[in-house]
Amino acid sequence: MNKMNITGAESVIRSLLAEDVSTIFGYPGGAIMPIYDALYDFREQVNHILVRHEQGAIHAAQGFARSSGKTGVVFATSGPGATNLITGLADALIDSTPVVCITGQVASHLLGTDAFQETDVIGISMPVTKWNIQVTKSEDIPAAIARAFYIASTGRPGPVLVDITKDAQFGKFDFQYEKCSSIRSYLPKPELNVDLLHKAASLINNAKKPYLLIGQGILLSEAQNELMTFVEKSGLPVASTLLGLGAFPAKHPNYVGYLGMHGNYAPNVLTNECDVLIAIGMRFDDRVTGDVSRYAKQAKLIHIDIDKAELNKIIPAEIAIHSDAKEALTALNKLVQSKNHDEWLNEFRKLELEEYEEVITDAIHPKEGELKMSEVVNLISEITDGEAIVVTDVGQHQMITSRYFKYQKPKTNITSGGLGTMGFALPAAIGAKLGAPEKEVIAIIGDGGFQMTIQELGTILQCGAAVKIVILNNNFLGMVRQWQQLFFDRRYSFTDIKNPNFLKIAEGYGVSGEKVTTREDLKIGLNNLLSNKNSYLLEVIVEREENVFPMVPTGASVSEILLTEKHGTNI
Repeated sequence: MNKMNITGAESVIRSLLAEDVSTIFGYPGGAIMPIYDALYDFREQVNHILVRHEQGAIHAAQGFARSSGKTGVVFATSGPGATNLITGLADALIDSTPVVCITGQVASHLLGTDAFQETDVIGISMPVTKWNIQVTKSEDIPAAIARAFYIASTGRPGPVLVDITKDAQFGKFDFQYEKCSSIRSYLPKPELNVDLLHKAASLINNAKKPYLLIGQGILLSEAQNELMTFVEKSGLPVASTLLGLGAFPAKHPNYVGYLGMHGNYAPNVLTNECDVLIAIGMRFDDRVTGDVSRYAKQAKLIHIDIDKAELNKIIPAEIAIHSDAKEALTALNKLVQSKNHDEWLNEFRKLELEEYEEVITDAIHPKEGELKMSEVVNLISEITDGEAIVVTDVGQHQMITSRYFKYQKPKTNITSGGLGTMGFALPAAIGAKLGAPEKEVIAIIGDGGFQMTIQELGTILQCGAAVKIVILNNNFLGMVRQWQQLFFDRRYSFTDIKNPNFLKIAEGYGVSGEKVTTREDLKIGLNNLLSNKNSYLLEVIVEREENVFPMVPTGASVSEILLTEKHGTNI
């Protein structure tokens, strides 16, 4: 690339173009104004999405990254603009989402003086970013951005923040851009340990009751084809974490369900009966393990993860393999023997039937009473054949969607997992639609979470993203209310929420919609939602005190999962 003498602000835009960035989510302000001025000349090459709050920008960038497989990009100004990104940065870090945030900063001679809209964004964001840097010289901008994209997208992906002072944006230099392909001491793709793989294959080949747990690492390494080969050759039963949903088709005969506190009955109970447990691209968080002192004590664990810090962190492994999931599965597929484990799989099917009879039948086909969240989600799954991109917020509706939407394709489950951020879904759905415009994107949101970022309907108004919004309205902060019911003697302390007229608010933003209150109108409403070429809001009034079961109570073992409330001795 020939050198050109340009401002630091223009170098930001040209650097992003060199990284094939075509979409930016942001909100202008004083300290980033030079970059926005430079962006004005590149409007034909870059689609800038003006959000209504910086938190909306980063959640939209997360949704974009998760649906497209690319790195999301965010612009924000200094001070409150930058601090409004912090929740999203924390969310992206724990959920391994590649995002590059570029923030403006006061001029370098004002740093540390408490200047207008100055905050120590580097100090504040350090715990919630994979890497961050402050740039005070214009000539350092290209290298910082190149490094940011490399770090954000390689190894275990995550968010990166580049803070650029205003004088660095105005300064001129001879611009030349080189993509970053290596950093000394940073090794994003570890070398595969062949000896450990042979030991792992031997354990799998000799196991009587092997059991495979998959997480988002499968999706991040794009290892779904290798996973399918591995499962069909080895005959293993497969269960998924929340963020792993979609990595393996829910309708496959070896798929046994969703793991965790509100997951399926069989995959939780039989964790404590397998003899070899294989975990790939997942981190054994507390919602999956329950009481770790009673988690899979009888099993030999094979743990494969690209992040070395996750190995032996929660559950000690017999064989800990520091590896990219795709590389490990490719190698394992040559070593595992062709087997079937029909008798072992049948144990899952028996418990699955028990759950179906005790919980699922009434949840998806209730004979009377108010509409249930579960039947709404089940019907959406049936109508879309489990192939739409579904973006969920956080709470009961999130857990119900994870249980009843039958994900068939990768990159179709977008949710806030580790941080559990209410307000995530609406902006993330906008980003997801822009990242995969050919896909149907459905945001399933609770009435509480929707109001945390409701202003992002303005982003839909301006950018025209055809997001389909389903509000499951029970006039409660449902998940907190469920815990208050079960563990706090029904003392509903400030969880009963009085809601506005969502349809009128949506109409004000140019989004049409309707309200469904009866079972007879549900399918009509969903068909109207999905057939509309533009964004559409469907508000569904659901049972006020519907609970999500099964449930692993806090402090319980996964094998003590409660099928229903009546099964609990401590409730």
